[in-house]
Amino acid sequence: MSEWWSWFSSYRPSDFLMFSPRIYWRLFESLNVQAWPAQPLIVGAALAWTNWGARQAGAFGAATARIALFGSACAWVASAWLFFAQRYAPINWAAAYATPAFALQALGLLALAAFGGVRGQGDPMRHRIGLAMLLWALLAHPLLAGATGRPWLQAEVFGLAPDPTAIGTLGLLLLLRGETVAARAGLRVLWLLPWLWCVISATTLWTMGSALGWAPIVAAALGLLALTRR
Repeated sequence: MSEWWSWFSSYRPSDFLMFSPRIYWRLFESLNVQAWPAQPLIVGAALAWTNWGARQAGAFGAATARIALFGSACAWVASAWLFFAQRYAPINWAAAYATPAFALQALGLLALAAFGGVRGQGDPMRHRIGLAMLLWALLAHPLLAGATGRPWLQAEVFGLAPDPTAIGTLGLLLLLRGETVAARAGLRVLWLLPWLWCVISATTLWTMGSALGWAPIVAAALGLLALTRR
């Protein structure tokens, strides 16, 4: 037993990676080349909605909330298919489980948009944190590529890459409140996967030796803090 434990403990987490950091970051390069020019259209539309939500100070109605939920569902579908199914799954067997999970999240967002019962959140702190997370996902997160010396083609863009999509969705959900029991339960369930993905992504990045794991883990911590605030 001691020999087995000595052998197992000699491995580092990075030894279990099935790909190099260079290959991982090139997935986003391939994704951005295929998706262009969708990126400015996605970010522009999301920024327009965020500006509207900010001006309403959280008092936006059900129609505005439904638009945001529908747009977020589209983002999760795109990330599930274009990133996980087409790119990440061939180099990481675990990504095969993420693909249906992201698709299921999209269905949940669509269901909440269709059945309604959701509108703007009036709590000032949750509103500020939610807007900050949305703006980070849309504007700041893609800049991390250039800030760390990677080509701009490897930027992670909301609506395509999973990290900014999860962070932005956490921000959006913090801006919403359910008016019915079913809507409140739906919001709580839909919060789980983006939060979990932020934790998984941070672990993966740190295992690759990248300091960028702080971005998703800070988003997860802020989201949890705001969500559990009474």
